[in-house]
Amino acid sequence: MRKLLIGVSASLFTLLTIAAIGLYWGYQSVVSFSQAPLNIDAEQELEIKRGSSFHQVAATLVERGAINDLWKLKLLVKLRPELSQIRSGLYQIETTDTVSSLLDKLTQGRVMVFNATLIEGKTIKEWQAELKQLPRINWQDDVFNIVLKANGDDSGLPEGKFFPDTYHYSAGDELSVIVEQSYQKMQQQLKVAWEGRDKDIPLASPYELLIMASIIEKETGKASERPWISAVFTNRLRKGMRLQTDPTVIYGMGDRFDGNIRRKDLREMTPFNTYRINGLTPTPIAAPSGASLLAAAHPAEVDYLYFVSKNDGSHIFSKSLAEHNRAVNQYQRNR
Repeated sequence: MRKLLIGVSASLFTLLTIAAIGLYWGYQSVVSFSQAPLNIDAEQELEIKRGSSFHQVAATLVERGAINDLWKLKLLVKLRPELSQIRSGLYQIETTDTVSSLLDKLTQGRVMVFNATLIEGKTIKEWQAELKQLPRINWQDDVFNIVLKANGDDSGLPEGKFFPDTYHYSAGDELSVIVEQSYQKMQQQLKVAWEGRDKDIPLASPYELLIMASIIEKETGKASERPWISAVFTNRLRKGMRLQTDPTVIYGMGDRFDGNIRRKDLREMTPFNTYRINGLTPTPIAAPSGASLLAAAHPAEVDYLYFVSKNDGSHIFSKSLAEHNRAVNQYQRNR
């Protein structure tokens, strides 16, 4: 009887040992599997729709060939149940991803992030054409006015009220997600510029500062000249002189502008033609940068009243009309 018990015990011990070895092997296999790279040779997008189960996502990965051993994946999730708590969204599967890093990405909701860049000096119309090219976003007609209204602005005049910068969004976001960020940033930047402005500038409101900044933005591509451009316009306003700046003429022409400004265009009466109207334009003519807002708030302390392009992005500044005419002859008429 004792020999029988010993035999049974030995057999049980052997079975337990085999089972233990099997469990250990299985565990090590799962650990190795979790650290192994996915079977992909190029980046892929993986969209997980709301309500999708872990098993559905796992089946998709197997179907694509990204994962071969489904049983190991299921066992891994049994060992680490938190890995099954995946979140919906659009994900980027990298060639460097392992099974574990991908599951971490899916459970932490690290979805793909897209960029949208709104360039300074552009108009709302130009921005709209560029925004239509954005991938994976829900388009909204008249989105700039939608955001204005949502923020209590019923003017229907969005030009210049949105800050040019790079913004981020996720797949499936409404376009207003980007535009709202842009509006709020302009509100913040304009507030800072207005509250810190030189108190003697001839501007009556933050909106006038925004208009001035937009004209400065369109007049120079050289950052160091912005305060001087601002000084010219500020000095002209103080003296009651018209601003006489070509970008305002172009804006007033709208779609009729073909790349050239003719004498008749300078004489045409539009609400934006500063050769014909006094003071500032009724609205901004483009989206000013933060640098242009600061230049409008802090014009340089110079006596210049004129400037002319040197055709290289920079300008010659003059205090008198005679000096200005000489500069025009030299740089524009090649005399």
